[in-house]
Amino acid sequence: MTARAMALAADFTRFSTLQDWRRQIADLYAAVRALPPQAGWQQWRAARDRLFREHPQSPLTAKGRAEFTGIACFPYDPALRFEVGLVPAFDRETIPVEAGKDGLMTLVPYALTDGLAGPLGRELTLYWIAGYGGGTFLPFGDASNGCDTFTGGRYLLDTIKSADLGATPDGRLILDFNFAYYPSCAYSEAWVCPLSPRENRLPAPIRGGERDRID
Repeated sequence: MTARAMALAADFTRFSTLQDWRRQIADLYAAVRALPPQAGWQQWRAARDRLFREHPQSPLTAKGRAEFTGIACFPYDPALRFEVGLVPAFDRETIPVEAGKDGLMTLVPYALTDGLAGPLGRELTLYWIAGYGGGTFLPFGDASNGCDTFTGGRYLLDTIKSADLGATPDGRLILDFNFAYYPSCAYSEAWVCPLSPRENRLPAPIRGGERDRID
Protein backbone atom coordinates (compact mmCIF):
# COMPACT_ATOMS: atom_id res chain seq x y z
CA MET A 1 0.00 0.00 0.00
CA THR A 2 1.36 3.41 -0.97
CA ALA A 3 1.86 6.21 1.54
CA ARG A 4 -1.02 8.08 -0.09
CA ALA A 5 -3.33 5.07 0.21
CA MET A 6 -2.35 4.57 3.84
CA ALA A 7 -3.12 8.22 4.60
CA LEU A 8 -6.53 7.96 2.93
CA ALA A 9 -7.31 4.79 4.88
CA ALA A 10 -6.35 6.51 8.12
CA ASP A 11 -8.59 9.48 7.28
CA PHE A 12 -11.46 7.12 6.49
CA THR A 13 -11.15 5.42 9.86
CA ARG A 14 -10.71 8.66 11.81
CA PHE A 15 -13.60 10.54 10.20
CA SER A 16 -16.07 7.65 10.10
CA THR A 17 -15.49 6.83 13.78
CA LEU A 18 -15.78 10.52 14.69
CA GLN A 19 -19.07 10.69 12.80
CA ASP A 20 -20.30 7.68 14.77
CA TRP A 21 -19.18 9.23 18.08
CA ARG A 22 -21.05 12.45 17.35
CA ARG A 23 -24.15 10.55 16.24
CA GLN A 24 -24.17 8.59 19.49
CA ILE A 25 -23.70 11.75 21.55
CA ALA A 26 -26.55 13.45 19.67
CA ASP A 27 -28.81 10.44 20.27
CA LEU A 28 -27.80 10.41 23.94
CA TYR A 29 -28.73 14.05 24.57
CA ALA A 30 -32.01 13.60 22.69
CA ALA A 31 -32.83 10.67 24.98
CA VAL A 32 -31.81 12.66 28.07
CA ARG A 33 -34.10 15.55 27.13
CA ALA A 34 -37.06 13.15 27.03
CA LEU A 35 -36.45 11.78 30.55
CA PRO A 36 -36.91 13.18 34.07
CA PRO A 37 -33.71 15.02 35.07
CA GLN A 38 -32.11 12.45 37.38
CA ALA A 39 -33.05 9.50 35.17
CA GLY A 40 -31.57 11.35 32.20
CA TRP A 41 -28.39 11.99 34.16
CA GLN A 42 -28.07 8.29 35.01
CA GLN A 43 -28.44 7.38 31.34
CA TRP A 44 -25.89 10.07 30.41
CA ARG A 45 -23.38 8.61 32.85
CA ALA A 46 -23.88 5.03 31.67
CA ALA A 47 -23.58 5.93 27.98
CA ARG A 48 -20.46 8.05 28.49
CA ASP A 49 -18.81 5.26 30.50
CA ARG A 50 -19.46 2.86 27.63
CA LEU A 51 -18.15 5.25 24.98
CA PHE A 52 -15.01 6.06 26.96
CA ARG A 53 -14.34 2.36 27.51
CA GLU A 54 -15.16 1.01 24.03
CA HIS A 55 -15.27 3.65 21.29
CA PRO A 56 -12.30 4.31 18.95
CA GLN A 57 -12.76 8.08 19.52
CA SER A 58 -12.49 7.81 23.31
CA PRO A 59 -10.24 10.58 24.65
CA LEU A 60 -8.56 8.05 26.95
CA THR A 61 -5.09 6.75 26.20
CA ALA A 62 -4.60 3.00 25.78
CA LYS A 63 -3.31 2.85 29.36
CA GLY A 64 -6.27 4.92 30.53
CA ARG A 65 -8.72 2.52 28.90
CA ALA A 66 -7.04 -0.49 30.49
CA GLU A 67 -7.44 1.12 33.93
CA PHE A 68 -10.85 2.68 33.32
CA THR A 69 -13.53 1.98 35.93
CA GLY A 70 -15.99 4.74 35.02
CA ILE A 71 -16.11 8.53 34.96
CA ALA A 72 -16.20 10.03 38.45
CA CYS A 73 -19.12 12.38 39.15
CA PHE A 74 -20.57 14.18 42.13
CA PRO A 75 -23.94 12.80 43.30
CA TYR A 76 -26.90 14.28 41.44
CA ASP A 77 -28.08 17.55 43.04
CA PRO A 78 -31.43 18.90 41.79
CA ALA A 79 -30.50 22.35 43.14
CA LEU A 80 -27.91 22.63 40.36
CA ARG A 81 -30.50 22.53 37.56
CA PHE A 82 -31.60 25.97 36.32
CA GLU A 83 -33.93 27.44 33.74
CA VAL A 84 -32.47 30.80 32.74
CA GLY A 85 -33.22 33.67 30.43
CA LEU A 86 -30.70 35.13 28.00
CA VAL A 87 -29.81 38.75 27.32
CA PRO A 88 -27.37 40.25 24.79
CA ALA A 89 -23.71 40.22 25.84
CA PHE A 90 -22.44 43.79 25.66
CA ASP A 91 -18.83 44.86 26.23
CA ARG A 92 -17.41 41.35 25.82
CA GLU A 93 -14.35 40.81 23.65
CA THR A 94 -14.09 38.16 20.94
CA ILE A 95 -11.62 35.50 22.10
CA PRO A 96 -9.14 33.74 19.77
CA VAL A 97 -8.31 30.25 21.05
CA GLU A 98 -5.51 27.93 19.96
CA ALA A 99 -7.05 24.66 18.74
CA GLY A 100 -4.01 22.54 17.89
CA LYS A 101 -4.02 21.16 14.35
CA ASP A 102 -7.21 23.11 13.60
CA GLY A 103 -5.39 26.41 14.12
CA LEU A 104 -7.16 29.32 15.80
CA MET A 105 -10.79 29.08 16.86
CA THR A 106 -12.78 32.25 17.50
CA LEU A 107 -15.26 32.51 20.38
CA VAL A 108 -17.80 35.29 19.85
CA PRO A 109 -19.64 36.27 23.06
CA TYR A 110 -23.30 36.75 22.17
CA ALA A 111 -25.42 36.19 25.28
CA LEU A 112 -25.41 36.36 29.06
CA THR A 113 -27.47 34.13 31.29
CA ASP A 114 -30.16 35.82 33.36
CA GLY A 115 -30.84 33.85 36.53
CA LEU A 116 -27.53 32.48 37.84
CA ALA A 117 -26.17 35.49 39.74
CA GLY A 118 -28.36 34.86 42.79
CA PRO A 119 -27.70 31.15 43.33
CA LEU A 120 -24.18 30.93 41.87
CA GLY A 121 -22.69 34.39 42.32
CA ARG A 122 -22.53 35.63 38.72
CA GLU A 123 -23.96 35.24 35.23
CA LEU A 124 -22.16 33.27 32.53
CA THR A 125 -21.29 34.23 28.96
CA LEU A 126 -22.39 32.06 26.05
CA TYR A 127 -20.09 32.03 23.02
CA TRP A 128 -20.72 31.33 19.36
CA ILE A 129 -17.95 29.28 17.76
CA ALA A 130 -17.23 31.16 14.53
CA GLY A 131 -16.86 29.12 11.36
CA TYR A 132 -18.96 27.00 9.06
CA GLY A 133 -22.17 26.05 10.90
CA GLY A 134 -20.97 27.45 14.21
CA GLY A 135 -22.44 26.47 17.54
CA THR A 136 -23.06 27.61 21.10
CA PHE A 137 -20.30 26.93 23.60
CA LEU A 138 -20.50 27.37 27.38
CA PRO A 139 -17.30 26.59 29.28
CA PHE A 140 -17.06 27.60 32.93
CA GLY A 141 -14.70 27.54 35.86
CA ASP A 142 -15.45 27.53 39.57
CA ALA A 143 -13.77 27.32 42.95
CA SER A 144 -13.56 23.51 42.77
CA ASN A 145 -11.04 23.65 39.90
CA GLY A 146 -7.66 22.33 40.90
CA CYS A 147 -8.88 20.54 44.02
CA ASP A 148 -12.01 18.51 43.21
CA THR A 149 -12.24 19.11 39.45
CA PHE A 150 -10.04 19.71 36.40
CA THR A 151 -7.87 22.81 36.73
CA GLY A 152 -8.93 24.18 33.33
CA GLY A 153 -12.67 24.11 34.07
CA ARG A 154 -15.54 22.17 32.53
CA TYR A 155 -18.06 22.39 29.68
CA LEU A 156 -21.84 22.67 29.98
CA LEU A 157 -22.94 23.36 26.38
CA ASP A 158 -21.24 22.52 23.09
CA THR A 159 -23.92 22.36 20.43
CA ILE A 160 -21.48 21.48 17.63
CA LYS A 161 -21.15 18.18 19.48
CA SER A 162 -24.86 18.06 20.46
CA ALA A 163 -24.19 18.64 24.18
CA ASP A 164 -27.40 20.56 24.80
CA LEU A 165 -30.23 19.95 27.29
CA GLY A 166 -32.63 22.16 25.37
CA ALA A 167 -35.06 24.80 26.57
CA THR A 168 -38.40 25.09 28.33
CA PRO A 169 -41.62 25.65 26.32
CA ASP A 170 -41.36 29.37 27.04
CA GLY A 171 -37.79 29.52 25.71
CA ARG A 172 -35.73 29.51 28.92
CA LEU A 173 -32.41 27.72 28.56
CA ILE A 174 -31.90 24.58 30.66
CA LEU A 175 -28.51 24.56 32.38
CA ASP A 176 -27.94 21.53 34.59
CA PHE A 177 -24.50 21.56 36.19
CA ASN A 178 -24.86 17.87 37.02
CA PHE A 179 -24.04 17.38 33.32
CA ALA A 180 -20.82 19.45 33.44
CA TYR A 181 -18.01 17.47 31.81
CA TYR A 182 -14.26 17.64 31.26
CA PRO A 183 -12.64 18.72 27.98
CA SER A 184 -10.75 15.94 26.22
CA CYS A 185 -7.39 17.50 27.10
CA ALA A 186 -8.04 16.57 30.73
CA TYR A 187 -7.47 12.94 29.69
CA SER A 188 -4.58 13.16 27.24
CA GLU A 189 -1.97 15.65 26.05
CA ALA A 190 -2.84 14.58 22.50
CA TRP A 191 -5.86 16.92 22.70
CA VAL A 192 -5.88 20.71 22.67
CA CYS A 193 -9.07 22.22 24.08
CA PRO A 194 -10.38 25.73 24.72
CA LEU A 195 -10.49 26.36 28.44
CA SER A 196 -12.85 28.58 30.38
CA PRO A 197 -12.27 32.33 30.01
CA ARG A 198 -11.72 34.30 33.21
CA GLU A 199 -15.12 36.02 32.84
CA ASN A 200 -16.85 32.63 33.19
CA ARG A 201 -15.33 31.65 36.52
CA LEU A 202 -17.94 31.21 39.26
CA PRO A 203 -16.87 32.28 42.77
CA ALA A 204 -18.28 29.23 44.57
CA PRO A 205 -17.41 25.54 44.09
CA ILE A 206 -19.89 23.71 41.83
CA ARG A 207 -20.11 20.21 43.25
CA GLY A 208 -22.05 18.68 40.39
CA GLY A 209 -21.02 16.93 37.20
CA GLU A 210 -17.70 15.33 36.42
CA ARG A 211 -15.01 15.40 39.08
CA ASP A 212 -11.56 14.02 39.80
CA ARG A 213 -11.52 10.43 40.97
CA ILE A 214 -10.95 9.86 44.67
CA ASP A 215 -8.85 6.73 45.29
